[in-house]
This record gives sequence, structure tokens and C-alpha cells, in this order.
Amino acid sequence: MIGAILLEILALLLLIGLIVVACEAFTNGIEWLGSLLGLHEGAVGSVLAAVGTALPETLVPIVAIVGAGALSLASAPSAIGVGAIVGAPFMLATLAMFVSGVAVVLFTRRGWREEALDLEPKDVRLDLTVFLLAYAAAIGISFLPPWRIAGAVTVRQALGFVFLAAYAWYTYRTITGPGEPGEDLDPLYFARRHARPPLWRVLAQVLVALAGIVAATHFFVDALEHLARNAGVSPLVLSLFITPIATELPEKYNSVTWLRVNKDRLAIGNITGAMVFQSTVLVAVGLWLTPWKLSWPALVSSGLAVASGGLLWWRAGRRLSAFSLLAGGGFYLAFVVALLAWH
Repeated sequence: MIGAILLEILALLLLIGLIVVACEAFTNGIEWLGSLLGLHEGAVGSVLAAVGTALPETLVPIVAIVGAGALSLASAPSAIGVGAIVGAPFMLATLAMFVSGVAVVLFTRRGWREEALDLEPKDVRLDLTVFLLAYAAAIGISFLPPWRIAGAVTVRQALGFVFLAAYAWYTYRTITGPGEPGEDLDPLYFARRHARPPLWRVLAQVLVALAGIVAATHFFVDALEHLARNAGVSPLVLSLFITPIATELPEKYNSVTWLRVNKDRLAIGNITGAMVFQSTVLVAVGLWLTPWKLSWPALVSSGLAVASGGLLWWRAGRRLSAFSLLAGGGFYLAFVVALLAWH
């Protein structure tokens, strides 16, 4: 028994190593892709990097829901799917921000970066505004009666297209916003001898890295869930607490990597952009494929995510510092305490 557990832990460590390698290749490739496309750093972080690193946590609820077949409010797959959808933005708004704040403090003390964050307040506020409005709306929709518009189409399912349209508008607004393309890029791993690599090599590296991130994260989540189920953890706690931590690894690693070299717009945009993607596109999936009923633990995590996001929005209008990011740890700790008290 102990030998089997040690092997599972060793497999988890190996998969974490693979995720790190894939994320390193992804950040390198996505910076070059943004440069070749003429996109400013805000757009690269909030759109290109955010969507790419959000794929693991996007696939978890979709696989759980679609793979379950028939859906019911009490089904474990439905609970896992909805829990993963609301849990992912919560982890980003709290734990990922906290990790980023810790990284800034540590890197500053070691002399690797400047203490002040180099951010564009308008970009950060746009991300957080869309997130807060979309996520609050998603919470409110969970209280709506199951009204039907025509046939089997419900009001909730129709509203899913509104969330999708909101993300399309956000993407257009972010990409067309003012800003300069990133500079000081490391050589592309797939073309180290090229001062300016061809687009096809950049795309190849980004796609290979993305495949590596998705595959390694998928196996990591499976191994982690196996350990958790053996420990008697409930499906809802698993989806709200354990699975999102694993699936958010790419965002955390990418942001820490960029923070180390003072590429703060890429680092924070990667997190806030993923929050927007998950609170619009991922919520739309939930509205289409699940009854979208939130249990009280899911409501607590959602409320704390909105509170943390609201604090960041307020601070972004003045000066978003490392200590502002550290506040996310308090919201995360509050959820852990509430979850332990309930469980």
C-alpha cells in the first residue's frame, strides 16, 4: 500500500516537471507569436496566453459533463462540472494572485526585479470589470426558475450566448487597444539560430507546448483525483478545492516566470484574462449543458471570488502592488476554513 502511494506521488512529481517544461516552451512561443502578429503585451497576456493556459480547466468540466451522458442535479459528474466551472475563477482571483504577490516580494528581495508592478491600469480594470459583471451575473442566473423560451430551450441556455458575445466583445476591445509589442525576447526554442523565427515554427512550438500542457495536466488531475477519492473526498469538494489547484498550475507558473523578468503586463494579464475567459465562455458551457444550480459551497467560493476581484479592481485604479495581490490569500483561506467546517 505504501509502495503504491509512493509511486503515485513520484508520478505526480514527474507530471509537474512535464507541466513546467511545457509552460516554459509556451511562454517563449506565445511572446514570439504576439510579436509577429504585432500585438501589444496586454493583448498577448489577456487573450493569447490566457486562452491557452485556460484549456486544462476548461476541459475538466466539459469531459465530466459530456462524458456523463444524462445529467441530473444530484449526479456526481454534474456536480464536478459545475464545481470546476465556478472553482477555476475563484482559484485565479485568490490563490493565483496570492502566489503572484509572493513571487514579486521574493524576486524583489533577491534583486531580480523592481518592486513596483509595471501595469496599465485601464487594461487591468477592463479585465476585472468584465469578470465581475459576468461572474456576478452567472451567480444570479443560478437562482432563476427553469423558464423555457421555446420547446426544450431554457432562459439559462439562451443567456449562454450572451456570455459568449461578451467574450467576443472583450477580445476585440483588448486586441485593438493601444500598446506596444513586447521586446527583449529570448530565442525561440524551435529556432534558436533565427534572430526573427518564421511564423510556422512559432506556431509549431506553441501548439506542441499546448498539447503538452493539456496532456500533462490531464494525467496530473487524474492521478490527484485518484488519491483524493481513496482518501474519501466528496466529488464537490474535489471539484471546488483540489482539481482547480491542479488545473491552474499553467497560469501560476507562467505568471511567476514573467514576473521574474519584469514582464508584469503578461503575468497579470495571463491571470485576469483567464478569469474573463472562464467567467464567460466556460460559464456559457455550464448554462448549455448543466442545470446550473450552485450548492452553498459553490456560492461561497463564487462570492469570495467576486470580493477578491472587487478589491483588485479598486486597487487597480490607484496602484496595484504586490501586497494587493497578497490579499487574495486571505479570501482563499476563508474558503478553506468554511469548507473544512462544512465537510
